[in-house]
Amino acid sequence: MDRFAWTNGLLEMDETLVVQQRSVKLYDGDDKAKLDVGIALLTTHRLIWRDLKNHECCIGLSLSQIIYFEEQAAGIGKSAKIVIHLYPVTSNKEPGPYQQSKFPFIKLSFKEHGQIEFFRRLTEEMTRKRWENTVPQAVSTATGSQTGKTRAVGIVGIERKIEQKRKETDKNISEAFEDLSQLMVKAKEMVELSRSIANKIKDRQGNITEDETVRFKSYLLSMGIANPVTRETHGSGTHYHMQLAKQLGDMLLAPLEERGGMMALTEVYCLVNRARGMELLSPEDLVNACKVFESMKLPLRLRVFDSGVMVVQLQSHNEEEMIASALDSVTDKGSLTAAEFGKLLGLSVLLSRERLLLAEKMGHLCRDDSVEGLRFYPNLF
Repeated sequence: MDRFAWTNGLLEMDETLVVQQRSVKLYDGDDKAKLDVGIALLTTHRLIWRDLKNHECCIGLSLSQIIYFEEQAAGIGKSAKIVIHLYPVTSNKEPGPYQQSKFPFIKLSFKEHGQIEFFRRLTEEMTRKRWENTVPQAVSTATGSQTGKTRAVGIVGIERKIEQKRKETDKNISEAFEDLSQLMVKAKEMVELSRSIANKIKDRQGNITEDETVRFKSYLLSMGIANPVTRETHGSGTHYHMQLAKQLGDMLLAPLEERGGMMALTEVYCLVNRARGMELLSPEDLVNACKVFESMKLPLRLRVFDSGVMVVQLQSHNEEEMIASALDSVTDKGSLTAAEFGKLLGLSVLLSRERLLLAEKMGHLCRDDSVEGLRFYPNLF
């Protein structure tokens, strides 16, 4: 108990309350202290005890004085306790309720439970040691009546707090960008590695069979585009968009065939940029490249529906078959919403809705637009 010092209970500038517990009795070693039952407060810097009846009776102990601590289970007629072992008293210790003690430890006795949470939080704070990060207070404008410690308040204290937060923010931003830079370096290394392996497979160097070559090359293609078209390599303007359109034509054939010959432009954008890795493509460049599909006689087309939805579709895409598919599906089910139709064909809700609207425009379907949503029926009129 001689490690405790009088305090007014106010928190320091960098100190934060962690947890508090009522009905806690203090023990000086194995002996009950001469203090009554009070409130135990754990902060990031101190262990504070305040008398329930006399609020002016408040003592504190720095967490830096704790060597180790342990739990003491409750027994018959005995409450659970936390035993805290402390370093010896220093010569410059501030005044407290006890001038000397024969015990090198204290006990916190919890009359109303709560010792489990208190012990867990104390363990966390002793591990984190946040009191070591406290900025020394060089300026003092007010002094506690009992503690004798200096506190920075007013404009000076606020400015110091703001400056400290700014430095912490700058440090966090710098560390974040360092990690991002390292990630970009690793990504470029992986692209170079995949390009090197692709070239070796192309030349068929080493003992690689034809089947292994095809299989491994498919793995590389699934990783992304080996040599993406960029403005640095192909300039800007029309030439850049034409070269980009050519590469998109090669890349999108297989995904379009898997998705029934049509993909929303937003889906194409995500697919292309995932394959390009670090060389991301802007939405404007993607649209401009898609617009030259037809003039370059590529097997793809950019289509804009009446609603404004833009899609990329195969040139061989049969619109009559698409309308017939929508009519057959609606006829079989009696009626369908866009979500139900998309689930049947494995399409997005956006594309399935456009197909149904197109079939309606051609006179094959009719709609029922109610509070339950838009539902399509076979046109029996």
